[in-house]
Amino acid sequence: MARIERVIEKIDKLGKKHNLGALAKMVDDPDDEVREAVARSLGQIPSYESGTQLIPLLRDSVSAVKAAAAESVGKIGAKHCEEYVKKLAYADPDPEVRRIAHEAYNKIRTPVI
Repeated sequence: MARIERVIEKIDKLGKKHNLGALAKMVDDPDDEVREAVARSLGQIPSYESGTQLIPLLRDSVSAVKAAAAESVGKIGAKHCEEYVKKLAYADPDPEVRRIAHEAYNKIRTPVI
């Protein structure tokens, strides 16, 4: 098993154990695949702090990372990430990121009456 696969497996376990502290240390990892895995794992921790850790990942330069972060925001219902997800849903250059962000935005948005 390659090193990156072992790291991603470890990240998934950290998410399942709700180990936010360990995941937070990897949000700025230089490896795109690690950041993407962290974004996915944060979606297993339904807390305000988890949503806060997703914000820099929503602003990442890599589409796969942004998409994973948006999906996690929708999973945990992170309302405080609403504006970031809305921006991705309507302005990201990648159509797949826009699609995923739009789904997440629909889950968390504040309805207009």
